[in-house]
Amino acid sequence: MFLDSFSGLFSNDIAIDLGTANTLVYRKGIGIVIDEPSVVAISRDNKKIIAIGNDAKEMLGKNPEEVNIIKPLKDGVIADFQVTELMLRNLILRAQKKRLLIKPRVLVCVPSGITEVEKRAVRDSALHAGAREVHLISEPVAAAIGADLPIQKPQGNLVMDIGGGTTEIAIISLSHIVVHTSIRVGGDKMDEAIVNYLRKRNNILVGIQTAEKIKIEIGSAYPLENELRKEVRGRDIITGYPITVEVSSEEIREALSETVTSMIDAVKRLFEKTAPELAADIAERGVILTGGGAQLKGIDKKIQEIVDLPVHVMPDPLYCVLKGSGHVLDNMDDFKEVLIKKIED
Repeated sequence: MFLDSFSGLFSNDIAIDLGTANTLVYRKGIGIVIDEPSVVAISRDNKKIIAIGNDAKEMLGKNPEEVNIIKPLKDGVIADFQVTELMLRNLILRAQKKRLLIKPRVLVCVPSGITEVEKRAVRDSALHAGAREVHLISEPVAAAIGADLPIQKPQGNLVMDIGGGTTEIAIISLSHIVVHTSIRVGGDKMDEAIVNYLRKRNNILVGIQTAEKIKIEIGSAYPLENELRKEVRGRDIITGYPITVEVSSEEIREALSETVTSMIDAVKRLFEKTAPELAADIAERGVILTGGGAQLKGIDKKIQEIVDLPVHVMPDPLYCVLKGSGHVLDNMDDFKEVLIKKIED
């Protein structure tokens, strides 16, 4: 028992899916230990953290002037270096349960289209937050590993990871990304589309959190067998008073159509750059959907209808990237090839 607890002090490595909408943390040998929104509440006066994650997200749109609500990641990359560092430090401490006898080795998931400057920003943030060593892995590769795809074999595997800030589409073979595209369109753009649609069509102003609830409850990309309706509360643009309107899943589908179409267009563009042999593999195996956006009702059917390929939504798609990262962390020697090469200063 003593040996177990002693080794527990050393097996403190963690994997972080640093997402625009949510940040997930996996601790080696334990599993997912943190799943919270990437939101931080900071005091304007002394710049101290008031809340992080769920508590901070609940303050969105309800905060006084003295409290600043910040989403430190935008389009999948760091937009606010200082706040990201504070958030990471908090997450690392919580994941370790504050037992920092040895600083942890940290594996961070990043978009496939990330620049060298952005890689360095992620690495430096994690190092300053308390990591002893930082490794990076591309989100589509981590998602493919989480989906149990045979990425180490000479065959094409197409992964479409729909996150909050970006949609990553990649064809992976022999442990590497062969061809990829990354568009800065994801769940956040869907929420904005719903806000804009309701403002124009229904003269009602709703917040992003309300739009997100509408998307989750009645949003769809493809006609539903039984269309849904939902009462929405917001502010009347004309009178300024609070009002309630009823919206249908057909209306929300129309609101989301442009965003969904841009994602499917990105898949088409990817195929234009794909070798015939890889295209043949994908025609047989289809498209693997991961990420929170894969939970949108009927998105698999919509993609399948347009690109005429089988489309499979993975179980628990939101956790696919972190599941794959955790598997890499647990078997680092076997997955050295999938890591992004060391960043030079």
